[in-house]
Amino acid sequence: MATKQTDMVKPSSLQVEPATSPPEASPFRKIVVVASIAAGIQFGWALQLSLLTPYVQLLGIPHTWAAFIWLCGPISGMIVQPVVGYHSDRCTSRFGRRRPFIAAGALAVVVAVFLIGYAADMGHMFGDSLEKKARPRAIAIFVVGFWILDVANNMLQGPCRALLADLAAGDQRKTRTANAFFSFFMAVGSVLGYAAGSYSKLHNVFPFTKTKACDEYCANLKSCFFLSIALLLTVSIAAVTYVKEKALEKGTGGNEGENDSVGEGSGGFQCFGQMFGAFRELKKPMWILLLVTCLNWIAWFPFLLFDTDWMGKEVYGGKAGEGKAYDRGVRAGALGLMLNSVVLGVVSLGVEVLARAVGGPKRLWGIVNFILAVCLALTVLVTKLAEHSRQFAPGSQDPLPPSTGIKAGALTLFAVLGIPLAITYSIPFALASIFSTSSGAGQGLSLGVLNLAIVIPQMFVSVVSGPWDAAFGGGNLPAFVVGAISAAISGILSMVLLPSPPPDLAKTMSTAGGFH
Repeated sequence: MATKQTDMVKPSSLQVEPATSPPEASPFRKIVVVASIAAGIQFGWALQLSLLTPYVQLLGIPHTWAAFIWLCGPISGMIVQPVVGYHSDRCTSRFGRRRPFIAAGALAVVVAVFLIGYAADMGHMFGDSLEKKARPRAIAIFVVGFWILDVANNMLQGPCRALLADLAAGDQRKTRTANAFFSFFMAVGSVLGYAAGSYSKLHNVFPFTKTKACDEYCANLKSCFFLSIALLLTVSIAAVTYVKEKALEKGTGGNEGENDSVGEGSGGFQCFGQMFGAFRELKKPMWILLLVTCLNWIAWFPFLLFDTDWMGKEVYGGKAGEGKAYDRGVRAGALGLMLNSVVLGVVSLGVEVLARAVGGPKRLWGIVNFILAVCLALTVLVTKLAEHSRQFAPGSQDPLPPSTGIKAGALTLFAVLGIPLAITYSIPFALASIFSTSSGAGQGLSLGVLNLAIVIPQMFVSVVSGPWDAAFGGGNLPAFVVGAISAAISGILSMVLLPSPPPDLAKTMSTAGGFH
């Protein structure tokens, strides 16, 4: 009697195993409800980008070291998302695979935001002196809260995207719609977050936020985070109660059809072995894509870190914690980021049209990288013009706001940068999907490899940008100039070396999502 064949060829690290019986796609209304979680996530992320770098300097962390705080974002993105994604694929909770992680992530955000918002108050309660610039206890509480916040955001984002894919159930039209709604709600959350950050009187709505240890700027930050919590809890509760999941039976392996033993012991980190093993099998187009993406994020991250700080220091001439000029500049920067998000949302809807108009996605990416390089270089011009025209009120060391022309120029840079940012949030992810489809590779691990080309440059910039700026006398311009050079190189490589995707697969661009 013949025995059953047990030896099988080991699949590629990037290869996807075929699904058994695809489930039926869910109604659009459920997809919209789940996608709305992106608004709550992005609201908090917008507050992080616009308000937290100035806030940490108010707590006494010098500019040189402020960038190190942001290491938690890329580190948690590199570690937490793959681990959470791996275990959510295999979760056998009666509540489903994704919803427990979404609920846990939302609750973790609440804890983190409380720690961040009340860091100054708790630091003072535990012995920080208000007479000293540095508040070590407040800084420690803030750092703990900040790391929890980034871990929680990654816990939310991965399962949310996975749940959208589950609801689409392989239906290409619904997959495109799900990603379109996710990007739309990202833009909505960004606009709301930056609008809240730019309004200086929000603390009047929550008068209890202003305390002896927490000044007006700190109270505004608390108030913004209260709104962020309310929005995130509302959309998360709506999603986990309205959208039901079928519990995964024990002994099955989620999407991959693997046995539960895969997740035992060190297998819970098997995703990293698969992801790093995938590097050995990458084709040349994917390597070039990783290089261009890496350079692109070296250009972006300094500006994303210090854009509002640049407005407060270089454009408005203020100092963190001294006078009103710096706070006015930070609020103006938040307004610029809101304009940036509006442009980003509009351009995102027309990526396919723009790509066809200029001759393909790689050429479009190259063009907008040159736009990014020019805009970053123009921050030097705006700074010099602001310094040359700086005026002070009689008897005051606090500079007056810059002229209308300078403010308009700075805000225009923010708005125009929404164009390359929209392309950065779509084309690299689309090209990774296209190249992996062309080679028969798996989408998940291919995008995981692409994520490394994003988070590693972010970690590099977080470590280097502060000391680099300090070596040239402080300020943000040295890192911006390096970013401009990196963007120009990225644009050249995109147009010269990056291969064009096959015409019949280029339409998958519309399924790409963003990153943060």
